[in-house]
Amino acid sequence: MFSKVTEFIRGLYNTDDFIPLHAPVFIGNEKKYLNDCIDSTFVSSVGKYVDEFEEMVCKYTGAKTSVVCVNGTSALHLALEAVGVGPNTEVITQPLTFIATANAISYCGATPVFIDVDKDTLGLSPEKLLQWLKSSATIKLNPTTNKPEAVNNSTNRVISACLPMHTFGHPCRIDEIVDICNSYHIPVVEDAAESLGSFYKGTHTGIFGKIGVLSFNGNKTITTGGGGMILTDDEELGKHLKHLTTQAKVPFTWEYVHDFVGYNYRMPNINAALGVAQIENIDLYIKNKRETAEKYSEFFNSIGIAFIKEPAHAHSNYWLNSIVLKNRNQRDEFLKYTNDQGVMTRPVWRLMNKLEMFKNCQTGDLSNAVWFEDRVVNIPSSFVLK
Repeated sequence: MFSKVTEFIRGLYNTDDFIPLHAPVFIGNEKKYLNDCIDSTFVSSVGKYVDEFEEMVCKYTGAKTSVVCVNGTSALHLALEAVGVGPNTEVITQPLTFIATANAISYCGATPVFIDVDKDTLGLSPEKLLQWLKSSATIKLNPTTNKPEAVNNSTNRVISACLPMHTFGHPCRIDEIVDICNSYHIPVVEDAAESLGSFYKGTHTGIFGKIGVLSFNGNKTITTGGGGMILTDDEELGKHLKHLTTQAKVPFTWEYVHDFVGYNYRMPNINAALGVAQIENIDLYIKNKRETAEKYSEFFNSIGIAFIKEPAHAHSNYWLNSIVLKNRNQRDEFLKYTNDQGVMTRPVWRLMNKLEMFKNCQTGDLSNAVWFEDRVVNIPSSFVLK
């Protein structure tokens, strides 16, 4: 049966060469804009392509403002700090995610709390979230700010944010998560790193919460080589975050004046030039990837292997296509066979709470995440050249 899979994938990509998991595609104005950027000499963090890229992503996603960053992880770090995540606080997130999600929480000096995912979305479960909050958190009035906040009953730490992730580009039930968190006075930061081009109930991911974060790494739906972006409808917050990415330098003709502890998180103009060319073709990329997913779905259905489809009310980008095997043994056999045959496949990430640095973090019941960890495999998902 595994040989049928590799044969199908080779036929899909029409090659006998090594097939990567997700390769970038450059079929537009990439070289033209890069050459223009080089000719202008503005290849660092100042240049027209930075502004143009931010504007184009806002127009595409519907966000009111955006801030490009050097990568998605730095964008996550800044977004979490912006909503008040800091030392001796906690952030609710999911264990089934890429390490950057949990790392960004740690950069702030905060501690993750891992809540289970849903079977139909692979993202943070609203039901499990609400169950945990009802049993483990209390709303108290902060004596300093006189504002209500959620406090973990067992640790007495403030729950400073909730960080759900749209796994493989499939939207989680983000509207329900935001409603629950609002009732507990917990700000939501969306990790939409994998979901550019994905919509939930007609709204683009990344703009449901207070802040959303995108990634433009080399393996994402569109790429700037490296890069990330913050999305928010709070325009004043967006301006402040932009300021912080530039080392919080106050504009001045010659003096170096800084008014906050800032970061060198700026995206260079040369990367943004690549991003402008890429987003010009995003509709084509998404259409192509969805067509590929449909072909995969039909094929795997014919051989009795479950293929992960977009959840209800979602229009997914199908960033990484995924299948569900019977158990860990079959998963490992599949991984070995396909990779030996030059077809790159990967298991879903090891659960965050099983990693050494997060093993002592508080968790809810993680039965769904554990089930997925044993069974889910990503398969080649690049743009199919026709």
